[in-house]
Amino acid sequence: MRRRSLLRAALLSAAAFALLSGCARDSTGYNGPMEAEVRRAIPAIEKATGLTFKQPPVLGMRTRDELREFLERQFNEQLTPLEIAGIEQTYKLLGLIPDSMDLRRFLLDLLTEQVAGYYDPDTKVLYVLEDGAPEITSITVSHELVHALQDQYLRLDSARALKGDNDRQVAMQAVVEGHAMYEQLSSMLGGDLGLRMPGGWDRVRDQIRSEQGSTPLFANAPMIIQETLLFPYLSGAEFIRQVKRERPGRPPFEPVASSTEQILHPEKFLSDPPDVPTRITLPAPRGASLMHEDNLGEFETRLFLYEHLRDIGTAARAAEGWDGDRYQLVNTPRGPGLAWFTVWDSAVEAAEFRDAMERMIERRFSVATGTDRGDAARRWTARGRRLTLAAETVDGRPTVTFEDMPAGVTTRVMRSSEVRLEQP
Repeated sequence: MRRRSLLRAALLSAAAFALLSGCARDSTGYNGPMEAEVRRAIPAIEKATGLTFKQPPVLGMRTRDELREFLERQFNEQLTPLEIAGIEQTYKLLGLIPDSMDLRRFLLDLLTEQVAGYYDPDTKVLYVLEDGAPEITSITVSHELVHALQDQYLRLDSARALKGDNDRQVAMQAVVEGHAMYEQLSSMLGGDLGLRMPGGWDRVRDQIRSEQGSTPLFANAPMIIQETLLFPYLSGAEFIRQVKRERPGRPPFEPVASSTEQILHPEKFLSDPPDVPTRITLPAPRGASLMHEDNLGEFETRLFLYEHLRDIGTAARAAEGWDGDRYQLVNTPRGPGLAWFTVWDSAVEAAEFRDAMERMIERRFSVATGTDRGDAARRWTARGRRLTLAAETVDGRPTVTFEDMPAGVTTRVMRSSEVRLEQP
């Protein structure tokens, strides 16, 4: 799916269009809308990716109203009302979105504003919007053609089966969108971005960043929404660049990255064996009912810390030792609460995360150092909330548990001793 602000950033120069227009025509068998553009783009994309179309692509046009209908169907099929409500409440308790935000409505409005085209894996058709500017539409076609090609080798709708594993879904999206963006630009420039484009990939990243304020809804979106929309394009494309360099001639989605940790640190994907997250199974919450369960991953853990500390270096370092996490949104007799369990690569990295979390609590809630009752847990009471931070060893692994509960809840909801860890 292609966002308009990213497209404008991808309009690198008139020379890029000259290179694209100069690609030799071939007999793709494609006949349909924008035939000349599609026939020109296909050989360049096949050359850049090293993959060939098994079947000719299909292209259609859509109005913005039809786009809105498509987005609403996608939301309804992929997220139940309870799931989107659980995500919304979780992000509110984490202080990542305003308490007044209707998350579903905002995302629908934002995507309707931003999207310039999309590939539908159900119908196997790529669509561009009728009201798009010609230069943006041309690049949209190129980007979505990569998605159509990907779908002939990798089922793009397979991410739907990853319910309850937000981190893996984001990682897969980063591979898919990062690959499409990287290959689209490579095909436009006739070769590797780092070699063919003045300024290299850093220039592309800077241009995309500069577009953040170009559309009203995106400019005013909470940081978590802005960054999760940009992540697949920015970090995803950088991941693809490094994987292609280390594994030339091999599709970067065989296998697909399993975590945002691997996207942020490609060496963990490229290692043999790859560094995959610890699988975490949480017990039923004590004294509360379960409303929603999922994970954040290294990327969203970093965003959470940055939101409240406003120090990107500290946030990145504190999240870097991540080896798995899982949270439960619960309903207690006094209201909703959150229990978040994290596991770390080493005791040192767990301690660094715990220190950052203590600073986060003290800054976000304007409280002094919490009380320590000798059970490895530190506690705070502030703004009607009872906060607990505990560093413990579970199955020989260093872990940190954070609970944010209504002040009247006096006991811990998550029993760390009953958490099950499965080693990769």
